[in-house]
Amino acid sequence: MAPSNPTGFDKSTLVEASTSRVWQSRDPWARAEQWRYTGPFTRYNRFRRAFPGLGIATVAFAAYLAYEAAFMKDEHHGHGEGHGDQHSGMESPGSAGGASSATG
Repeated sequence: MAPSNPTGFDKSTLVEASTSRVWQSRDPWARAEQWRYTGPFTRYNRFRRAFPGLGIATVAFAAYLAYEAAFMKDEHHGHGEGHGDQHSGMESPGSAGGASSATG
């Protein structure tokens, strides 16, 4: 009967060696790769540095929205009084001579 793998490679031996605690304690590259997960390269620091001005921009935008809501209210817009005569070239819908007059 032919072997299941013609190269002689045993996948279970590789998995056991790469996940065992004994091998991890004897890993010669562990110290060389430790810098990747400490200091400025931690997951939190990498995420924080991906968006450097997001915190300041969010606070500034929220302050602008609060200022606009509190101090920049336009009380004269939308009432419908005083409009029509002040605008040049525009006629109100009920004025005579307009396209919407019902004469004729």
